[in-house]
Amino acid sequence: LNVTEEKFVLDTLAGCTEYKSILDVVVNAFYVQDGRYCPISERNLYIVICYLATFQLEEIGLQHFSRIVKSLDTAKMHQFLRFFFNDLYLNTWIKDEWSHIYDSVYVKENLIDPLLRWQPKVQQLIEKLTDKLSNRSTTVKTSRVTQPKEFNLTVPKPCSIPPPSPAPLPVLPKRQPVPPSIYKPPKERKQLEEIKTKNIQKAKVTNTNQFRCATIKPEKREFLYRIISSVLVLWSQISCEQYLEVVWESVLTQYLEKLTKQPQDLIDNIPIKLNTATILREGALYQRKLEEELKRVENLQQGAGDSSEFLEWQKQMRGKDVEDQLAEIECRRLQGKLSYEEAVLAHQNVTQENKKKADLLREEKAELMHLCAEKRLQEQKEMKELVEQVMEGHKNVKQAKEKIQEYKQQIVQQVCEESGELLRQALEEQEERNRKRDELIQQIRAIESTPSIRHKVVDLTETGGHGLFGEMSVVELRERLALLKEEQKAAEEEKRDQIIHEKQAKEQLILDKLDQISQFRAELGRAAAFKQEEKKKSQSGERPMKDERILNLQKKIVEKTMERKKQAGLL
Repeated sequence: LNVTEEKFVLDTLAGCTEYKSILDVVVNAFYVQDGRYCPISERNLYIVICYLATFQLEEIGLQHFSRIVKSLDTAKMHQFLRFFFNDLYLNTWIKDEWSHIYDSVYVKENLIDPLLRWQPKVQQLIEKLTDKLSNRSTTVKTSRVTQPKEFNLTVPKPCSIPPPSPAPLPVLPKRQPVPPSIYKPPKERKQLEEIKTKNIQKAKVTNTNQFRCATIKPEKREFLYRIISSVLVLWSQISCEQYLEVVWESVLTQYLEKLTKQPQDLIDNIPIKLNTATILREGALYQRKLEEELKRVENLQQGAGDSSEFLEWQKQMRGKDVEDQLAEIECRRLQGKLSYEEAVLAHQNVTQENKKKADLLREEKAELMHLCAEKRLQEQKEMKELVEQVMEGHKNVKQAKEKIQEYKQQIVQQVCEESGELLRQALEEQEERNRKRDELIQQIRAIESTPSIRHKVVDLTETGGHGLFGEMSVVELRERLALLKEEQKAAEEEKRDQIIHEKQAKEQLILDKLDQISQFRAELGRAAAFKQEEKKKSQSGERPMKDERILNLQKKIVEKTMERKKQAGLL
C-alpha cells in the first residue's frame, strides 16, 4: 500500500476498536432481525461499513463510500444499508441504545443528525444496488472434477533369472471363399440403361415440335396491338424522355403480368396430397365463407346496402395514402442526407479548432515538464540525506538484535523440555487405549463365532398374521390377479371395437369434406378468372409526379456537397 492507503486502513482499524461498543449495538441487532442467515465470519465486514457510514462519511465523501460498497457483495451491502439507514430505527432504538453509552446530546448532534442528513443520498445508492440485483444474471457454478495423478512407484530392479522362451505364434483361422455375386454385374446398371434408352426416345419425339414457337399465338398478337396503341397515345401527349420511361415501365408491367399468370395456372392444376388436418381445416374455412355469403344475401334481400362502392373508394384512398407515405419516406431520406452533409462541414470546422488547442497544450506541457525535472532533482538530494541518517541508526540496531536473539534461544530450550514431557505422557495414554480396544475386539469376535440356527417353513395357503384389513394368502392373491387380467382383456377388446367404429366415421367425414372442397375450389377458380378480366380492363398507366418538397431537398443537397468539396480542398 502507498502512504495514503496505509493511513486510511490504520485509522479505520483504530476507529473500529475505539467505538466497538457503539458498532456492536447495530451489528448485533442486524444479525437478530435481517441478517439471521448471514455467516458470523462476515461480522467484521459489517462493523467496518457501519464505522465508515457513522464517522467517516463526511471526510471520505459519498463517491468514495459508494465505490467501497460496490466493490463488495451487492446483496449483503443492500441488506445492511437498508437496515442501518432506516429512519424509524435511527430515531428510536438505535438512538436510545447509544444514549446508554454516550451523552444523549452528543449522540443526537454528532451521530444521529449526520446520518439523517446523508440518508436521502444513501437511499439513492440503495436503489442502484436494488436495480443491480434485479438485472443480475444467475451464474451456474461448475463443480471441479478431480484429476487423477499417477502414483510415484519405485521401479523394480531387473531379475537375474533369464527371460522365458517366446510364446508360439497364433494360427489364423481359415478365410471364407469369395461369393460368386461379386463377379456378376449389378441389377442397378441394367435399370439405368433402360431408363437412358427411354429418355433418348422421348427426346426424339419432342424434337419434332421444336419449331412450333415461330408462329404467333392470337393472345400474343392482341398483347402487341395493345402495346403499339398505348405507345401512339403517349407519343402525342408527353416529351421524348418521359415517353421512353413510361413505355418501358408499361411494357415491363404487362409482360410480368403475362408471365406470372401462366405459371399460376399450371400450379393450380398440380394435384396435392392432403392429410386429415388440412382437409378438415379447409372444409371449415369454406363452410364459414358459405355462411358469410348466405348472411350477406339475406341482408341484401332485407334492404341492406352493398359495400362494393365503399370498398372501391377505400382501395383508392389507400393507394393515395401509400403514395403519400412513399413521398414522406423519400423526404426523410433526403433530409438525412442533408444533415449528413452539414455534419461533415461541422466536423471539418471542429478539427481546425482542435489543431489550435493542441498547439497551446503542447507549449504548456513543455513548461510543466521543465518544472517537474527541477522538482525531481531537489527531491533526490533530500532522499540522499535521509538515507545517510537511516544508515547511522542501523548500526545501533544490530546490538539490540543480538540481545533479543539470546533471550529467544533461552525460551526455546525451556519450551522443548516441556514438550518432551507432554509427549511421553501422551504415548503412555495411547498405549493404554489400544490395549483396551484389542480386548473389546476379541470379545466381539467370540460372540460372532457362535453358530445360530435359522429354519422356517413357508405355507402359501396361510396369511401373514400381521393384523391388516386386506390381508390374504399367496394362493388367494394369485387367483385374484388371474381374474383381474381377464377383466382387463375384456375391456381392451371393447375399447378396440369402439376405436374401429370411430375411425370409420372419421373416414366418411373426410370424404364428404373432400367433395365439398372440390366444389368450392371450382367456384373460386371461376370467380378469380372473372376478377382478373375486370382488373385488366380497369388498369391505366398513370405516372405519379414528384413532390415539390423532394425537389427542394435535392437542390439543397447538391449545394451542400459543392460547399463540402470546396472546404475539403482548402483543408
